[in-house]
Amino acid sequence: MPFSVWWETLANRAYPGATGRFVHPVADAAVIAGNGTIGLEILEDLHDVDAVLVPFGGGGLSCGIAAAVRAFRPDVRVYGCEPVTAAPLNASLAAGQPMSIERTPTFVDGCGGRAILPEMWPLVSTLLAGAYAPAIAEIAAAVRLLAERNKIVAEGAGAVATAAALGEHAPVGKVVCIVSGGCIDAAQLATILSGGIP
Repeated sequence: MPFSVWWETLANRAYPGATGRFVHPVADAAVIAGNGTIGLEILEDLHDVDAVLVPFGGGGLSCGIAAAVRAFRPDVRVYGCEPVTAAPLNASLAAGQPMSIERTPTFVDGCGGRAILPEMWPLVSTLLAGAYAPAIAEIAAAVRLLAERNKIVAEGAGAVATAAALGEHAPVGKVVCIVSGGCIDAAQLATILSGGIP
């Protein structure tokens, strides 16, 4: 689905031509609560985690994880991660209010955006400890690293948290990176594995 269609679906809370009940993939309370189970699993498996890095698209995944983690371990910090070419979370947290930004399309098309959804700002601004915006080259390197060392095929959005964790300003301590998707074009993956950036 092209980014423009995806964004209009989120903003308008409807998909063109679709009938029936629309369940918002980001802002629906049940979806956010379901995402929270990931946070509970992290705490169950890693009692000494210090930070969790989560890809940020609309905020439902990161806020769900952060809400669950903070309920049981308020000392654990949860950060949203988005590509530097589409980083409204970073801009909004810096400004203290929802901001719109200019988005540059790249192979990292499953997270980041051009704005923070207004209904998500109250959660985003209170639950997340901050945000990271790695460069496209860093995200490509993270895709390559995950494939070569961990045998995990991750799309750009899926690798953005890993890229942030490998950056020079990454959180210290034991860090969990959410790898949230593997929908990457084979030709793009081949380019990345050969050291390029699609």
